[in-house]
Amino acid sequence: MSDTVSAVTAPRQEIHTLRAYSVGEFNTASPITENAMDVNADRLQDDIETNAGFGAIDAEEGRGRTVLTGSEADREAREYFVTRLEDAGMEVSVDAVGNVAGRWVPSSADPDADPVAAGSHLDSVPRGGIFDGPLGAYAALEAVRVIRESDVEPTRPLVVVSWTEEEGARFDTGLLGSSVAAGHRPLDEAYALKDDDGVSLGEALREVGFRGDDDIDPSSWEAWFELHIEQGTKLESAGAPIGVVDAISGITNCRVTVTGEANHAGATPMYERRDALVAASHFVVDTERAAKEVVTTTSESAVGTVGKVAVTPNASNVVPGEVAMTMDIRDVDRDAMDAIVERARASAARLRRERPVETDFEQYRLTEPSEMADRCVDAAADAAERADFDAMRMHSAALHDTANLAGVTDTALLFAPSKDGISHNPLEWTDWEDCANATRILAGAMADIARR
Repeated sequence: MSDTVSAVTAPRQEIHTLRAYSVGEFNTASPITENAMDVNADRLQDDIETNAGFGAIDAEEGRGRTVLTGSEADREAREYFVTRLEDAGMEVSVDAVGNVAGRWVPSSADPDADPVAAGSHLDSVPRGGIFDGPLGAYAALEAVRVIRESDVEPTRPLVVVSWTEEEGARFDTGLLGSSVAAGHRPLDEAYALKDDDGVSLGEALREVGFRGDDDIDPSSWEAWFELHIEQGTKLESAGAPIGVVDAISGITNCRVTVTGEANHAGATPMYERRDALVAASHFVVDTERAAKEVVTTTSESAVGTVGKVAVTPNASNVVPGEVAMTMDIRDVDRDAMDAIVERARASAARLRRERPVETDFEQYRLTEPSEMADRCVDAAADAAERADFDAMRMHSAALHDTANLAGVTDTALLFAPSKDGISHNPLEWTDWEDCANATRILAGAMADIARR
């Protein structure tokens, strides 16, 4: 999951109640049986554990890795992924921004039909866990292997994808590879992004040999599925083995600067102070109050956070002269997001009127809420029912590559349980049985759509 998001503004969408389709409404072929999706749990575990060795770190507890885009660990992870795709009989493509895709055309399929795709990402945050991203990439591969080994006869090709720079940990722009593929970001703009050392994305991809020239176009896909760890505790608390996501929260970020006057902490009387930090503290409290009120009046899933604060000059004996803050606002309801933004903007304006400070407010990034496709969501729910698993309908408060793809093809996002909700941490853990069960649901859903 990425907390540093692409500057993507998709068409505004309204999140609505999902229509329930019957199992056979789209598909007149014989039903997929519960035993058809026989996941090889050992094979899946071996792939994920092998991947965990690339960029592995020493951790007192748990298992961690650091895989930044364009690093040696990234090259190793990509090359192993390509090998595993080829081992599964898939034709591999690498596009200009380094996205990797494997394509399998079953003998029963029309090679020109729009394919069904699935996957996730292989990069990580610094000192991250071993499941965030790789579970989805290798579960998609295992799903294709399972379908290939079953008696299911897809009429469409199947595609497995790993997206570049989902986390945004090196180039400060998450969901990057999928944003380029989906047409939300120009390639030259992506290439120009630089890390802290001034190395561009284009240079980094060339260095590891993954600046390709193939075309990976999600708008040509029939559907897209992504399996991810939940990174929360809802599934674990409910004892549910699988979550079926019907909407992904949008996210908007704002920069707020409060400017006062730096002065001597001892010699400046209280009544003469232009303390930027005191004013900024009021803004933080106002933002929390606004988010809580929006939760009670508009959308219970709305959240608002002032998570980054820089105080200047940040010395114990100086009245703070400037405070720069960054806000993070998320929800599946765009109106709720807008309400928190406007309340925060009003707070900044009030501080200018009531305190001896100046304020600047900028909303600089927006990714719209994303609605999943009814037929893909229902395909996942049907697959869970066939396997006798209780699937929990839920929304995702974290962004994933699926958010970029929802505007160009039909999508669904699945969650596997996360132990204690921990992620981006070596303690991140999803039981191997849960990985296999979730992969079984993914395979069933992909097979269902691939036969339509």
